[in-house]
Amino acid sequence: MHTSHPGNVGAAARAMKVMGFTDLVLVQPRFADVLSHEDAVAMASGAADILTRARIVASLPEALEGISFACATAMTPRDFGPPTFAPRERFASLAQEAQRVAFVFGSERYGMANEDVWRCHACLSIPTPAEYGSLNLAQAVQLIAYDWRQALGSFTVAERTATPERATLPEALGALDHWQRVLVEIGFLDPESPKRLMPRLQQLLNRAQLTREEVHILRGIARAVSRHDPA
Repeated sequence: MHTSHPGNVGAAARAMKVMGFTDLVLVQPRFADVLSHEDAVAMASGAADILTRARIVASLPEALEGISFACATAMTPRDFGPPTFAPRERFASLAQEAQRVAFVFGSERYGMANEDVWRCHACLSIPTPAEYGSLNLAQAVQLIAYDWRQALGSFTVAERTATPERATLPEALGALDHWQRVLVEIGFLDPESPKRLMPRLQQLLNRAQLTREEVHILRGIARAVSRHDPA
């Protein structure tokens, strides 16, 4: 409501889109052309379609038409009005109860007026340290959108499809033998008194569970060390 910075509108659109939400309504924004403002478009960064579909209305009641449950957002509880909850605390049950839910955000400058909070069914307060709880508008939209998405059912995280090919034991031992020759060559390993250096390196390679590409890298390093002339 009464947004004053076009960049925040664009950033809020982006925050909504990455969580799968598309219905953006602005109540009396400071700039009439905010949805096409260059700062808004730039900050939307791929979510320009949200701005294209967004609506600008004259009042909160108009914005809430068709909504079955409205949540105000505020940093601290009000003396009078709807009960205040942390978003995640309320969303688990709200996702099962309401059909169309709206989240109402106030101006960047002074938040929500009491009269607008009173029009809502609940007030949401994002948990922050008591000494500083001021969030940028788009940050607040992102946090609320994330928790609401989790309550509705989160998106699946894409897993890596290709698994790196593990090196075979002979390949790993070949790399170890290569490094043993180089270590002797550069004077780091005394073949007359090897102690337990090579068994320890063997255990290190076993724990690392090297891939074939990593074995090639280690052998490449060994070749480079062997060719290096300190003089």
